[in-house]
Amino acid sequence: MSSKDTAIVRVDGSRPPKITAAQRAELKALAAKPDSEIDVSDIPVLPDTFWENAVRNPFYKPLKKQLTVRLDADVLAWLRAAGAGYQTKLNRILRQAMLKDAAER
Repeated sequence: MSSKDTAIVRVDGSRPPKITAAQRAELKALAAKPDSEIDVSDIPVLPDTFWENAVRNPFYKPLKKQLTVRLDADVLAWLRAAGAGYQTKLNRILRQAMLKDAAER
């Protein structure tokens, strides 16, 4: 195989290629199919020990949005008292509350 036979395609993750009508139809048909009709016989069964050391994707970074929020002065002072990183601390507190709320539903 020569370098002339090699194609290099760069895909911008923020602008994925458009889905064709045929691909859209195939995805729609797959989504409509019940789980019982999906052939999973070629997927090996994983033992419980496989998941013992599993970790959440270490490369995942949620998309951040910049916004303006009004906080009580004493709450902001408490956040800032620990030093740099008060916005990260606030985000962590809110995420814990979000996950707790989601688990309770």
